[in-house]
Amino acid sequence: MRLASFDDGRVGVVQDGHVHEVAGFGPARAGEHSAARRLITTHPHLRSAAELELGDPVPLRDVALLPPVPDPSKVFGAPVNYVDHQREMDEAVQVSGLGLFLKAPSSLVGSGGEVRLPYTDRRFDQEGEVAVVIGRRARHVTTAEALDHVFGYTALLDMTMRGREDRSTRKSFETFTPLGPWIVTLDEIGNVDDLDFSCRVGEELRQKASTASLIWGFAELVAYASSITTLEPGDVITSGTPAGVGPVGPGDTIRVDVAGLGGELTVRVTADGAVACPTGRH
Repeated sequence: MRLASFDDGRVGVVQDGHVHEVAGFGPARAGEHSAARRLITTHPHLRSAAELELGDPVPLRDVALLPPVPDPSKVFGAPVNYVDHQREMDEAVQVSGLGLFLKAPSSLVGSGGEVRLPYTDRRFDQEGEVAVVIGRRARHVTTAEALDHVFGYTALLDMTMRGREDRSTRKSFETFTPLGPWIVTLDEIGNVDDLDFSCRVGEELRQKASTASLIWGFAELVAYASSITTLEPGDVITSGTPAGVGPVGPGDTIRVDVAGLGGELTVRVTADGAVACPTGRH
């Protein structure tokens, strides 16, 4: 099953090029979590649209997609989680020596949106990834238990400014975490640790890999994240990126295609409003 957030914060099931709004989970009112987060909390093991009351179909082309979960409490990233990327970046250590980092949830943007480069004088790179969305609260879970706490998976772009600033700073500018186009529940795949995916900038294939090549698989990532803090429904944990990272600029279109999603995560890059960077030049 495919679950999308759209328009003013509604949540719906995607079927045959249409989205069917889920009744009873309307746009968030003051003090509420998003409709998607409320739905995931209520139905952590949702597997079939038959479990929900759905509205009439609306063509996907007629809606504006939001991040599938617009308001996760946390977005965890995995640095250097592919050996080929470790070589590419000439890194001495990988995820097992670095742990995880946090990206600001305010950096999320949905498929069809824009990545806004903040500065005119810095390099910005694309990093295509696969992410999982937590379905039920997790704290100190084992690797054997970890995937039982996952609701589904989606595509993610970990946009990055190169330089010596803290990793979370360089990856948390607004619009620097495109997510989507929707979540696919885990029952639709055999193994989240064996998903092929690709990332293109324009017509150039930049990245092509499989999550089978991860150094830490998703069970290890979820278990480790739950040892740091309590994971809440809707939280996002992303895989890290393979080799093929490269610079992007205004006018570029970036697309991430993950096996089984049934749609691409697509964003356009713009530098509208960009200024000179106030921190060190690298």
